Amino acid sequence: MQHALKSRIGHKVKSSGAGPEPYFAYIPRPLPPKPSLDLTNLQVLLERASQAVGRLDGLTAILPDSELFLYMYIRKEALLSSQIEGTQSSLSDLLLYENAEAPGVPINDVQEVSNYVAAMEYGLKRLQSGFPFSMRLIKEIHGILMSGTRGGKKAPGEFRRTQNWIGGSRPGNAKFVPPPPDKVMDCMSDLEKFLHSSEHHLPILIKAALVHHQFETIHPFLDGNGRLGRLLITLMLCTEKVITEPILYLSLYFKMHRDMYYDLLSSVRESGDWERWIEFFLKGVHDIAEQSTATAREIVTLIENDRIKISGIGRGASSAMQIYRYLERKPLAVIPKIVKELKLSTPTVTSSLQKLEELGLVREITGKQRGRVFVYDTYLRILNRGTEPIVS
Repeated sequence: MQHALKSRIGHKVKSSGAGPEPYFAYIPRPLPPKPSLDLTNLQVLLERASQAVGRLDGLTAILPDSELFLYMYIRKEALLSSQIEGTQSSLSDLLLYENAEAPGVPINDVQEVSNYVAAMEYGLKRLQSGFPFSMRLIKEIHGILMSGTRGGKKAPGEFRRTQNWIGGSRPGNAKFVPPPPDKVMDCMSDLEKFLHSSEHHLPILIKAALVHHQFETIHPFLDGNGRLGRLLITLMLCTEKVITEPILYLSLYFKMHRDMYYDLLSSVRESGDWERWIEFFLKGVHDIAEQSTATAREIVTLIENDRIKISGIGRGASSAMQIYRYLERKPLAVIPKIVKELKLSTPTVTSSLQKLEELGLVREITGKQRGRVFVYDTYLRILNRGTEPIVS
């Protein structure tokens, strides 16, 4: 068996670069793996993962406000995926930034997270309009992902024309060196063919696992490969109608198991053991789908209970409910913004926020008299789970 797996391993080519030392770049074999995957021991896990995704997808269809849930979940995923790459922003930073009320927020970091949201939304719109999942679309999404960020000068939206590497200070001492630049187009072309091939008859969750790994191995861009590779998982699942809305994201799982995630990415290249990677991936799909379902139910219950509390306050309940619904969408808010968007008077907004504070639904977090920021506390705490910045 080990000998058979070896035939799945790509090959290394010696650099012809003019650097001080030679190095070897890795070129993966085209997908699917050969010999074929042995899914015998993965069938039960595949079924459990598929069922968990089905439950989550079914729940989004009956959510009272699925757009609200998606709005916040896309932002949480953007944050988590960026954190894996070292970004230190919080969910509060992102929400304040989007409110244009972000004093002290690390702009570079939060711009990266905000771009991820824009890239996800752009990709989904293009796919929903009938545009094919293709190299061209991947480039377009990358251009949005990198716009105006620290990596924005590293050829956004274009496959790299120079060698990159992972770990180490140069290719010669790197942990991994992806394909040479002159092989990137061939590798991506093979990946695109696999994406559109119907002859392999692989379950879509397995296909997504393979595509994510292959994309990370090719590392076709100078920057942003990790974030884009994780975003592609969700776009694939939406395209293949596994999920009707972009509700399943694996970045939290990859963040929680970051060392294993990177170890298994490397292991496939060294051993050809795709099955171990797929097992890890399917466990992530199952666990995150279950967690997301539980979170969605918790948020639905919270909102239902809080609306009942507001209905019981009598005079002023109507304005308070209006502002509460605003906070469901923007759980960090400032009075001038609420006044402007809801077209209410400043005294009405101030009075309503005070009522929401008295009910324990809203908390003011600056302690100041001017420039006060109000947060829908319990809701944001639920969303914040798992988003603590990674400590190296």
